[in-house]
Order: sequence, then structure tokens, then C-alpha cells
Amino acid sequence: MEIPSICRYCGGVIKLVPAVSIYGAASAKRLGLEREHIYQCQNCNARVGCHKGTTRPLGDVANEVLRLKRMETHQVFDSFWRNHNMSRTAAYRWLAKRMELPESKAHIGGFEMDQCQRVIDLCRQEQMKEVA
Repeated sequence: MEIPSICRYCGGVIKLVPAVSIYGAASAKRLGLEREHIYQCQNCNARVGCHKGTTRPLGDVANEVLRLKRMETHQVFDSFWRNHNMSRTAAYRWLAKRMELPESKAHIGGFEMDQCQRVIDLCRQEQMKEVA
């Protein structure tokens, strides 16, 4: 993922900030983010976290609505692949194929609202096939 510098929502400046500055010390500690960083728009608060221990973004900058949708999508998708005894790698390979994307582009952190909903729908459709 590309390191963001300009916000796609408002054109504001995006800075790398300590997660503690967003979550507060107690919450950051509880979440295991005391030493982690986040890219945050200084104007509208759109943001994206970083891979643990790095400054490499997990995906694309997202506003609050998209962040919540990505979290929902991860909950559904992670539950899906775990319940199917798949590895995370195999699950993303399955997802890439179903969404007709290259594996390098099949990451929830880079998805928009419609793509997130498609992941949720795909997982639920697959589960419905198994029940029938």
C-alpha cells in the first residue's frame, strides 16, 4: 500500500501519528497499540493503521463509515475462513478468485463500501450452500 500524504476525502494533510494520540494511553495499551502508528488526516480525521511494528499502511485511508464497514467485513470474513478450516492465505486466495481480483489487490483494508458488502455477501452465500 502507498504511504498516504493527502486525504482523499478533504484534501487535508495526512501525518503519521502515534496510536496513543488517537486512542489515549489506557486504550492503546489495552489494544496493544502503545508503540504503533496511524496515518491520520489532520483536517477530517480519516485514517489508516499500520502493520504491527512498522509504518507501512494496512490499507487506504478511510473515514469513520468505511472503517466501520471494513471492521464488519473482517468479522464476517475471519469467522468464515476459520469455520472452514482455511489458512488466512488460502482464504484470501479464495476471495481474490471469487472477486476476480489479483491476490495483491484482495485485501479488505483497500476495499470500498461496495467491495466490503460483496465480501460479506460471498461469505454468507457460501454458508447458505452448505446448509442447503
